[in-house]
Amino acid sequence: MTIEPQRHLKDLLSDFSTAMMITRSSDNSIHARPMSIAEMGEDGMLYFATSLDSGKLRQIEADPRVGLTLQSSSVFISILGVAHVSTDRALIDRVWSEAMKIWFPEGKDDPSLVILKIDPQTAEYWDNSGMKGLGFAASALTAYVTGKPIAAEDSGSHAKVAL
Repeated sequence: MTIEPQRHLKDLLSDFSTAMMITRSSDNSIHARPMSIAEMGEDGMLYFATSLDSGKLRQIEADPRVGLTLQSSSVFISILGVAHVSTDRALIDRVWSEAMKIWFPEGKDDPSLVILKIDPQTAEYWDNSGMKGLGFAASALTAYVTGKPIAAEDSGSHAKVAL
């Protein structure tokens, strides 16, 4: 049974709480930093809390295109999207968690707290979570002994997804 790539991507994303967010600096260099995911919307939107005085907001203002990468030991995801800054108090209330208080001591009413909404445009994933056990070991051994690459169907799933 084949899983529809968009559904599979959403299922894979549900296992992550952190992503590396990549922006472009004013000198055109690339900057990446880890960000806690505040919420993943049903519509595919990803939400992150940040501070008004964060350098990433100046970078996003100059170029709102961002990259997100997520990685576990067997799942790898790359997302390209467009960032929007929101000061909507209802949104902040919705995505707020007490864990954010270490960055925003005044809580969800902290005036420096804003939400980055990432509208994903495209994504790509590599799901190697099925590459375990005797079946994979047998396929890997066969590939090694014969000198022929492991068959794609034995090495996990990969998809490019337009969102």
